[in-house]
Amino acid sequence: RNSLSKTQKKQREYYSGKQKRHTLKGQIVIDKEERIMCVHTAKGTTHDFRLFQESNLPLMPHTCAYVDLGYLGIAKEHSHCQIPHKASKLHPLSDEQKEENRQKASARICVEHVNAKIKTFQILTQKYRNRRKRFNLRFNLICGLINFDRGFAVEYK
Repeated sequence: RNSLSKTQKKQREYYSGKQKRHTLKGQIVIDKEERIMCVHTAKGTTHDFRLFQESNLPLMPHTCAYVDLGYLGIAKEHSHCQIPHKASKLHPLSDEQKEENRQKASARICVEHVNAKIKTFQILTQKYRNRRKRFNLRFNLICGLINFDRGFAVEYK
């Protein structure tokens, strides 16, 4: 009889078998000016597309979403999205598809620049050794600092 305690069950929810460690995941949404608009966090085992669904982000039909291959099912929910073509061992990409992927990646590079800026704070690159409940708060604060640093100050009336 191998019964797990309550804390072990809770801890297991955060274990990522792929990375072989307990993980937390953050998702950001940015606009054209590279301003971080929305932050959503979840357990590390959550798939990227599931995280998007749980965030209940209201995307307008005319808004173009630039996403990576972690969001393969987004085309069913949001028709105006740019997602790269997926290659496999049996079905390699054609030259035309590769060129389309390059164009989509060049439009999406601003997202990766913001991700790199967040990683300078080391919250995503190193082990998070604090309470899990505070991860969302700290992730939001870091995104707010990045927005402030880039000149997107909030005006209070």
